[in-house]
Amino acid sequence: MDMGRMMETMRPMMAGRDGMGMPFEHVEGRIAYLKAELKITDAQAAPWNAFADIVRADAIAMKAMHDGMVKSGMPVTTPERMAAQHKMMTARIGMMERSEASTKALYTSLSEDQRKAFDQMMSGPMGMM
Repeated sequence: MDMGRMMETMRPMMAGRDGMGMPFEHVEGRIAYLKAELKITDAQAAPWNAFADIVRADAIAMKAMHDGMVKSGMPVTTPERMAAQHKMMTARIGMMERSEASTKALYTSLSEDQRKAFDQMMSGPMGMM
């Protein structure tokens, strides 16, 4: 099975029960939802915008990785699969490192109630932004 067909077959499983799809899909909607649910204030705009920009950049990077995997096909051998997994994990760690400062700055600006909501929303599919 080619990678494109495999990804389409796996999409429902990857989407989970909520049907949100791949983490890079609908990123603007996810950002808008999170902003509305957190009730971001004008005073919180700067840390919020920095956080949202990182989320957007991560979504672009994740889509590029996904598209590259689809284009190149599934690795066949164990060493090839390990190399592909290593590349994905390294990229994901890089994304986490880049987002850490903006997430902390946003978190610091949030009220206690906003922090509780943020913690809940970021532990599920939204946390996979």
